Amino acid sequence: MRTQFTVFIAITALVVGCGTSPPTGIDQAVIDQPAQFAAKPANGNGFDQFGYNYNARLFNGPADGVDKKLDGTVWGDATYGRDRLKMTWSKGWDDARFNGALWGPDAWEDNQWNGALRGGSGETWHYKIVWVGPELENGPYWRDGGYAIWGQFEVILSHGTVRDAEGVVRHIWETHADPAGYGANTN
Repeated sequence: MRTQFTVFIAITALVVGCGTSPPTGIDQAVIDQPAQFAAKPANGNGFDQFGYNYNARLFNGPADGVDKKLDGTVWGDATYGRDRLKMTWSKGWDDARFNGALWGPDAWEDNQWNGALRGGSGETWHYKIVWVGPELENGPYWRDGGYAIWGQFEVILSHGTVRDAEGVVRHIWETHADPAGYGANTN
């Protein structure tokens, strides 16, 4: 299940992150999936019926809505459909993803996943992802301790909790880069 969640969260982040002018090295088939993500708010509070508020650069709601289908699943998988998800992304990320701007060091996104609720997956995760450029580890924006994803991005923070086979909740630190904050970083 852990591997499944890692793949899912990567796709979730891609939905917010890598669209109209994708960096090289990102699978175009995955990028093309969220072409319908320009929905208008369905109510007066800025959020659409799925949980997106593009003006605030925020998704907040049941994970079921992240795929733009309110069917109790996330991309057809019911494992995480009842979990809660909060995603935020920077203006730099928004400009590159939705408005054709170049990707730059001020592009970042944050995923906070909560499945520790009745009927949820039982997992919790926090991911911070930043654009670092195609040079990855050899570029000026790379942070020690992170890992590469999608050809031009770095996961600078990844930790969460899972229940093991014995039912014990385990806290897992996958990565904690230095520094783990957002914004342009030059090493």
